[in-house]
Parts: sequence; C-alpha cells; structure tokens
Amino acid sequence: MSDELNSLEDLKNLTSGVVATEGSEVIEAAEVIETPLPEPKIDAQGRSYATGKRKNAIARVWIKPGTGKITINGRDQETYFARPVLRMILAQAFEIAGRSDQFDVVCTAKGGGLSGQAGAVRHGISKALTYYEPALRRPLKAAGFLTRDSRVVERKKYGRAKARRSFQFSKR
Repeated sequence: MSDELNSLEDLKNLTSGVVATEGSEVIEAAEVIETPLPEPKIDAQGRSYATGKRKNAIARVWIKPGTGKITINGRDQETYFARPVLRMILAQAFEIAGRSDQFDVVCTAKGGGLSGQAGAVRHGISKALTYYEPALRRPLKAAGFLTRDSRVVERKKYGRAKARRSFQFSKR
C-alpha cells in the first residue's frame, strides 16, 4: 500500500473522507474524535457566575433560569442603561444562543462608562451561558462574544495635548 496521492481523483476521495488505494480496495479515513462537553458549572443556588471585562469596566454576572429580568447594580436594565443601544448589546448574547427570556441576570458593574459596562455585562453573560450550557459555546464563540475586547484608551504623552494630538501650531 502506498500513502501517495497520484491523481486528482485520489485527492477528491480524500476530501470526502475515503482514501483509495491500489486496486479496488477502499479504506475509510479515521473518524473525527469528538471531545465530550465539559460539565456545567452551577452553584448551590442554581446559578452560573462569570466575570466580563471591556475597556476599564468589570462586570460580575450571575445567571439562573427565570423570566428574562436583568438587574445591574440593584437597578432594572431600563433605568441603568437608558439608551436602547446599550440594552440591545445586553440582549445580543441571548439572541445568538436562542435563550431570550429564559434566564434572569443579576450583575454588578463598576469602572469605565456606560458603554464599557454594557460590553462587560455582555461578555459576562456570554461566559456564564457557556458555563451553564457548554453546548452554547460554539455559537457564542463564532459571534465573538467570548473574546475580551482588549482595546483601551491610549495614555496621554508628554508634550502633547492628548495621546497623539499636538498643541496648536502658532506661526508668530
């Protein structure tokens, strides 16, 4: 038996999962070994916990099965995040996972501004969902919600007005 591929037909068979050898003998390619999903991380109260970060904001997030109520720092999401765009950011993780109005969220957010806190809460919700249901990792990862967005504000430099802006030039 040879392991060489001599024609395009052999290459076609290889991509379909079948390797053709000399003669009419056909050997199946090795089956893909699927790794088992990790165990869900659920505490004694039936909640999953995760930490989300964005810019300088940090959010501690607990999710548990419920009616879809989201509480941030003891206040409802409509009062804490008054802009609809920020509330939409929170709901994105549940929409991608197909779990809208199935989990209650309790979180504490600190640091940064409202936009950074909304991003941190979304990051925490996404991580907590994967801890509660490990099968949701693939769609959330594909949407980019499990990646911590590491972009932060650049520091101000000496001799500059801001990070990169120089002072106004005066000819005279």
